[in-house]
Amino acid sequence: MLRQYARQFVQKLVRRRPLEPREESESRRAPLSILSLVLLGVGRTLGAGVYVLAGIMVMFITGPAIIISFSVVALSSVLSGLCYAELWAWVPCSGSAYLYSYVTMGELCAFVIGWDLLLYLVAAASCLTRAWSYTFDSLIGNQISQALERTFSPHMPSFLAPYPDFVSLGLVLLMTGLLVLGARVTTLIFKVSTGLNLFVPIFMILSGFIKGDLHNWQLTEQDFSSNTSGSSSTFSLGPLGSGGFVPFGFEGILQGATILFTSYFGVHGIVTAGKEAPNPQRSIPLSMVISIFIGFLAYSGVSAALTLMVPYYQIYPYSPLPQAFLQVGWDPAGYVMAAVFLCTLLYSFLCATFSMFQLIYAMAADGLLFQVLARIHTRTGTPIMAILASGTLTGFMASLLRIFDLVKLMSAGVLPAYTLVAVSILVLRYQQDQNLSKNEKIEEEIEISDHEPSPSEPVPEAGNSSILKNLWYPTSPIPTRKSGQIVYGCAFLLVLLLTILSLILAQWPSQVFSGDPVLTTVAVLLLLLITGVTVIIWRQPQSPTALHFKVPALPVLPLVSILVNIYLMMQMDAGTWVQFGIWMGIGSVIYFGYGIRHSFKEKNEQQPAASTSQMLDKNVPSDESS
Repeated sequence: MLRQYARQFVQKLVRRRPLEPREESESRRAPLSILSLVLLGVGRTLGAGVYVLAGIMVMFITGPAIIISFSVVALSSVLSGLCYAELWAWVPCSGSAYLYSYVTMGELCAFVIGWDLLLYLVAAASCLTRAWSYTFDSLIGNQISQALERTFSPHMPSFLAPYPDFVSLGLVLLMTGLLVLGARVTTLIFKVSTGLNLFVPIFMILSGFIKGDLHNWQLTEQDFSSNTSGSSSTFSLGPLGSGGFVPFGFEGILQGATILFTSYFGVHGIVTAGKEAPNPQRSIPLSMVISIFIGFLAYSGVSAALTLMVPYYQIYPYSPLPQAFLQVGWDPAGYVMAAVFLCTLLYSFLCATFSMFQLIYAMAADGLLFQVLARIHTRTGTPIMAILASGTLTGFMASLLRIFDLVKLMSAGVLPAYTLVAVSILVLRYQQDQNLSKNEKIEEEIEISDHEPSPSEPVPEAGNSSILKNLWYPTSPIPTRKSGQIVYGCAFLLVLLLTILSLILAQWPSQVFSGDPVLTTVAVLLLLLITGVTVIIWRQPQSPTALHFKVPALPVLPLVSILVNIYLMMQMDAGTWVQFGIWMGIGSVIYFGYGIRHSFKEKNEQQPAASTSQMLDKNVPSDESS
């Protein structure tokens, strides 16, 4: 009885969502060239929000070495993007990582990815409204923040912001009201915002050439002392560190890369559009790499110009670009940049909010979140409760949390989600062919209980020798149930080993590389085990299913992506882990208390989520556009 209950419980965790048939209009579009995909990726990647991150990173974590952090993030984004592209190829329809994982990997994996992405979107929207508030306040001499801080700072707990940001809260309430009434981001708004986002790096880089000073990359303690004694700025100076180009060391570069991981997140929008390319296997990776390279040039160019114009410890972190012009005496340019900054931040906030309520609506329509969140208003055609939930979450976090904590929560949401995406690719390619269409019965889709072996599937011999033989010499040229189970087990073992290795490298790097007998031995043993398990996966037969795109160098490339993502996660501080744990704890209560019992029931009673999400996609950007 207990065994049967446990089996039914596991079946619920791995049951997959049937794929809705695509409409004919969705599959007939003009082919997209590589140039079109690159323009799409660049338009979705460049955004004012990253420049807010850059100001915070430069002042407190990386200094001018943020350029190196952006290069690390670019490499990681390419790896994650390629894995995301193959996950899309298994489910070739418009959607998000949540939908693709639900169709291919099952319910629990989909909920974790969706819940993590929801954390990212809430934190991103909150961070953008905070940045908008800081930029607006800086234009009027910081009168709002100073008044609020005098009033509320003595009464605020240490883990919250010094004062509740009522400007951010008011902006969230205003935008939420407009969305409830049916506001849309039109093509004209998208083009204007993309133009402004291109104007910012070009103008900033040119200004850096004119007003920059290479001495700001060679600052010393003497420069810091003179700036401290002679500074008349209302902003406090940041830490000096060790000075020079890398003032906070290699650790600062890695911590900066962890927080900046979301910089190229929008480039994944190329994947869903790549199905219209004549040769997706070539067009998707090439356009993705070019888009990320252009984004890297823009972000690193702006960061270089910023740190050349103003010493890194004098940068105003929450509105860095407008204040940089004011500090070098270009007041008109500073006010123009502030106006552009406010417009682009507002657009980025709308994109994040659109993506947020789309994700909430999709999860509610699938029954993983409360049914009330999937209600559509009959007059405006908007998911009104999902929008209100998005506004409530954003308003609460934007008004009470520090912008620095919000920035770190963004990466805490994205890194685990895309680690799971890479794990999914590592597993999917070695499984038996799967029929993902809706015509297949659900019971057959989710069946994981024992079954009689088919004539084409060899009957395993008894004994340990047969198990070891199957590990190194599979008996079938195509995936079988046994080989699929071997890959499942090896993949989860790899994640465990990589987590332990990343923890050791992140916490005791100097001891490992200096030859500490215990830590070095453990690291070498872990590397040997990881290599052995990887070889076992490599020996298993791969699925012959034809896909629009396949990750090259399997299983090495997904494995490297998992290692990089986990290692970056180990750079997060304890406070971020606590906040992330609270968020995941709330998600666990919702899923195991409600979602696991209602997911299939809700899908049968409501309009299919894929169809309704397609209806929403006609008027709003996808969840990669933030």
